[in-house]
Amino acid sequence: MTASETIVDLAPRVRQREISPVELTQACLERIEKLNPKWNAYITVTAEEALAAARAAENEIAHGEWRGPLHGIPVAVKDLIDTAGTRTTAGSALFEHRVPSEDAEVVRRLRQAGAVILGKNNLHEFAYGGSSLVSFFGDVHNPKNAAYIAGGSSGGSAAAVAARLGYAAIGTDTAGSIREPAALCGCVGLKPTYGRVSARGVIPLSWSLDHVGPLAATVGDAAIVLQAIAGYDALDPCSANVPVADYVSGLRDPLGNLRVGVPRQYFYDDLDDEVRAAVERALAVIGTAVAEVREVQIEVSSDRTVQGAESYAYHADYVARTPELYQAETLRRIRSGEKYSAAEYIQRRRELEEERRRVHKIFAEVDLLVTPTTPIPAPAIADLKKDVAALRPAELTLLRNTRPFNVWGLPAISVPCGFTKGGLPIGLQIAGPWWREDLVLRLAYAYEKASGVA
Repeated sequence: MTASETIVDLAPRVRQREISPVELTQACLERIEKLNPKWNAYITVTAEEALAAARAAENEIAHGEWRGPLHGIPVAVKDLIDTAGTRTTAGSALFEHRVPSEDAEVVRRLRQAGAVILGKNNLHEFAYGGSSLVSFFGDVHNPKNAAYIAGGSSGGSAAAVAARLGYAAIGTDTAGSIREPAALCGCVGLKPTYGRVSARGVIPLSWSLDHVGPLAATVGDAAIVLQAIAGYDALDPCSANVPVADYVSGLRDPLGNLRVGVPRQYFYDDLDDEVRAAVERALAVIGTAVAEVREVQIEVSSDRTVQGAESYAYHADYVARTPELYQAETLRRIRSGEKYSAAEYIQRRRELEEERRRVHKIFAEVDLLVTPTTPIPAPAIADLKKDVAALRPAELTLLRNTRPFNVWGLPAISVPCGFTKGGLPIGLQIAGPWWREDLVLRLAYAYEKASGVA
């Protein structure tokens, strides 16, 4: 594996049998064995199963049964997404030995597309945090600098992609848990529209806010993975029966008369100086490619009732029986949701739906929104671990710009837009209207090509 290898580049070569899925898988497994002890991106590596899937893919392709660009490509899955016969732990001692009998729908679709699943990625315990420093299986480290956090909660997924321990990964995002670690590790992370990708078989943090989506090295690779996993699931009550666009072929469509909105109030407040400079440079690049870049205003809610109440509802019985199996900080966060009454929850859940309808009015003025993904670059692990009181404020800051898009249910992507002087990645967030992942991907792809940031 080299830094230049992408799914976009490899897929046609795999199809033409210039490259073997077995060779790709073996190379990934060798890198995992060598580098995972440093980054701690994987909890479980399914080497035998991966090699068997790679051999099956190779045989199918040899017989003209190519399934598409993910066929024979090694990928990883966040370890709160069920995999039949392979433990799914959610990064917790509570589920250390939990082995599902069925695949999550997103895993089923990956397998249907011919992807080779390498294993399960480490994460912030039960996805309840943005640092991946709270896990029964240890801290996840940033592949750009092991002294810094990888972000969370999909920290292991982002680290695996950034360290080239797989060509893509599937993460979950309830307040920014795909986009934030993607930004901190220097890869691409996409949160689709709420309901676009099935969450059935995914251990929930908050049913009303949870999203499932890809992390990848490039926008093109993210589009390929999204194409495979998007679509209606009649057995998921949160899934929406909305047609899926051709994300891959649409990447190169002209930007035409796209109008880009910049919500400076809130999203651009109190930025790190290097983050601000990188994002302003990115806006200048985007300004040369679209019809208009203009400032807009969006009201942002700070209420956390729905997430807190739903998280507590899922965990209440476990907390009552075996609280000692949770990490202390996770337990504290879960228990904070106990205070909400049913009446409060119902009212706030109604208000969430009102927010989702209200925000859509902004897209009468603009087609897409652009913000920094995170206000600050990755903090040092030592700084967050020396004082437990520093962890939560840092995570709240890191997730500040991503969380509103979960409330609104809008599709949003983080793409690399530069580095600090110390070499830490900086992310740019692009968001769009419901169901318009194609628009979000199109601008992200155009920016990626124009900026040359990788």
